[in-house]
Amino acid sequence: MTEPAIRTTCCIAGGGPAGMMLGLLLARAGIDVVVMEKHDDFLRDFRGDTLHPSTLQVMHELGYLSELLTLPHQKVEDISAEIGDELVTVADFRHLPVKCPAVVLMPQWDFLDFLRRKAEAYPNFRCLMGCDAREIVLRDGRVRGLEALKGGQPIAIEADLVVAADGRRSRLREAAGLKVEPRGAPIDVMWFRVARLPTDTNATGGRFDAGRIFVRLYRGDYWQCGYVIAKGKAETIEAKGIDAFRREIASLGRWDLARLEADLPDFSSVRVLSVAVDRLRQWWMPGLLCIGDAAHAMTPVGGVGINLAIQDAVAAANILGDPLNEGRLGDGDLAAVQRRRSLPTRLTQAAQVFAQERILAPTLRQRRGNKTRLPVPLRLIRRFPLLRRIPARLIGMGARPEHVRSGGGPAG
Repeated sequence: MTEPAIRTTCCIAGGGPAGMMLGLLLARAGIDVVVMEKHDDFLRDFRGDTLHPSTLQVMHELGYLSELLTLPHQKVEDISAEIGDELVTVADFRHLPVKCPAVVLMPQWDFLDFLRRKAEAYPNFRCLMGCDAREIVLRDGRVRGLEALKGGQPIAIEADLVVAADGRRSRLREAAGLKVEPRGAPIDVMWFRVARLPTDTNATGGRFDAGRIFVRLYRGDYWQCGYVIAKGKAETIEAKGIDAFRREIASLGRWDLARLEADLPDFSSVRVLSVAVDRLRQWWMPGLLCIGDAAHAMTPVGGVGINLAIQDAVAAANILGDPLNEGRLGDGDLAAVQRRRSLPTRLTQAAQVFAQERILAPTLRQRRGNKTRLPVPLRLIRRFPLLRRIPARLIGMGARPEHVRSGGGPAG
C-alpha cells in the first residue's frame, strides 16, 4: 500500500552542514520543514571537520556557541607551514573581531547531531534519517516535491520549496538539468589517521618539500593527515606498496617508522578524495534551490567548504523566510540567494584555483631533493607578523560573512 504524501513547506535533501543549518533556521522562523538524510547516522570519517570563526559566530548569534564548545574539540589559533627547512606562521586568528577567534576542529557527526537536536526542539521540524531523495516531482514546469526511498519503501514529499543540499554529486541538480561549470583541480588527497603521542606537538599545519605536500590536523588523541598528490596518481602510489607509503609519511611527519605500522596496516585505512572545483551556472529553477556543495564544490584548501555551505544556509534562510511564511515564494527570491552568495563563491574558488595552480601543483612537479625556497608572500609574512591577519581574515571569515536574522521564535 502506498503511503500518503508528506506535506511540508520546505523539503531539504541532504542532512549535511548546509541542509541541517538551513532546516534549523527555517524551523526557528516558524516554517514547516523536513530534512531528508540518506544515511541512518552521520558517522563518516574525513568529512569537513573545521568550524571557522564565521561559523562559530553564527552559532554565537543563535545563542548556541557555549553549549557547542562543551563537545569534544580542539582550538587552532594559528596555522603554520613548513617550507623546506623553514617554519612560518601563515595565519593568526586571534585578532578577528568575533566571539571565538579560532578554528575549531570537531567531528562533523557531533556538529550535525548538535544542529539536529536544536532543530528538533521546534515542533515544525522533522528529520527523516535513512531517507534517500531519488527524483524531483515536476508539474507545470515547477518542482512540487520529491520522490524518495526510506527503508526500501517509496515515499513522496509535497513542498512549496525543495532545497538540494545533497553534496557535490547532487542527484537532484542532475535531475533538474542544471549545468555545472568545472574549474579544474590538479590534485587529489589521501586522508588517514595517525595516533598522537604525548611527545608530539599540538601544531596544525602543512609541510611543503620539492615534490611532496603533507598536512596534519591536531585532533586530540590523533592526527588527521592529508598527503597531497597529483590528480589520478593514487593507483601509482598504491602499486608501490604500503611499506613505501609508510616510509614517505614517516619522513614527512618526522615520525619513527614503527609507529605507523598500526595506523597504516594497508591502504584500506587510507581514503582518497578526488578533488573537484565546480559551480552551477544557475543555482535554481522554479521550486528548487541548490546550496552548499550541490551548488559549488570546493577543494580542501583552507578547509572552507563546510563554512561556505553554512553561509549559504544563513543567506537562504534570511532571504526566503518571509516569502515561505507568507506563501508568496517566487523565482526572484531564489535568484536573490544566488546573487547574494555568488560573489563569495567566485572569490573563494578563485583563491583556491590560484593556490592549486601557483603553489600546490608546482611544488608537486619539483624534482625530489631540490631546495624548496620560501615564496615571496611568505617571506613578507615572516618579516612583518602583522600580515598574518590578512590570510586569517580570508580563511576565517571569507568574503561577505552572513549573520543570523533576529526574530526567530523560541523552541518548544
